[in-house]
Amino acid sequence: MAVTAKAFQLWRSRIAPNDTVSDVCRTAGIKRSTLAQQLVRGKVSVGTVIAIARGYSEDPVQALAEFEGYRDLGSSLRPPTDAELVSQVSHIDILRLLVARSEDRERAGDTVELELAPFPHRNSLRAWVEAIDPGDLRQSLAARTGVARQNLSAQLTAGRLSPELAVEAARIAGVSLTSGLVVTGLLTPEEGGWPDRGRGRALWALTDIELVQLARDRLEILGKQLRKAELEDGHDQAIWENLG
Repeated sequence: MAVTAKAFQLWRSRIAPNDTVSDVCRTAGIKRSTLAQQLVRGKVSVGTVIAIARGYSEDPVQALAEFEGYRDLGSSLRPPTDAELVSQVSHIDILRLLVARSEDRERAGDTVELELAPFPHRNSLRAWVEAIDPGDLRQSLAARTGVARQNLSAQLTAGRLSPELAVEAARIAGVSLTSGLVVTGLLTPEEGGWPDRGRGRALWALTDIELVQLARDRLEILGKQLRKAELEDGHDQAIWENLG
C-alpha cells in the first residue's frame, strides 16, 4: 500500500523542514523524477519512504508506522519464527548441510561450518508464505485485500509481492509485520528484527529427515518451474521456426 502524497508531505516537512524536494532526493539517493511522478499521482511508494528515512537516519519501521495501513508496524515487531528463518534458506544450502552432516559423521564428529548465501533466494516469497500459512492464508488474503487469488499466485510465481499484501499476510498469520517487508527486500533483516545468524541456527536445529523433506519440497517446486520454462522455450522456438 502506497502512502498518500499529503501524508508524505507532512512527514517530510517534519524530518527535513528546510530541505527542498531535490535535497531530499539527493540525501535519499533516489531520482527526483521518481518522487515527482509519485507525488503527481498522489501516492508515494513504501520504498521511497524507506529510502528517505534511511537517508535522514530515521528508523524505517517507525517512519512507516506514521502512515495509514502501517500504524501497527512498530508494535508488532518481534523475532521471526524458525519456520520463517528456514524459508529464507536456499535449496542449495539445504543440500549442502545434508552433505556436510554426512561428511561430519564420517569424520567422527568434526565440526562443520556452513556459511549461508544471502537471501532472498529464487523462491523466497513463496517459501515464506507457505511457512506462515495457518491453512487458508491465500483465501483470507484475497478476501481481505480484494486481490484475486490468481493474481496473488502470479505475483508469487514471479517472485514479487506488494508491500500491502506482504504486511497483510503477516497480519493474518500472526507473525511480525516487518517480516513481510524483509522478505520482499524493502527492509534489511536488521531493520526488521531478524537475528544475526538466525537462519543458520534454525536450519541446524532441523533433523536429518526434516532436512530431506524440506529439500524434496524445494526441489519439487524448482522442477516444476524448470519444466514450465522448457515448455515455454519450446513453444517460442516453434513459433520462430514457423515464422522462418
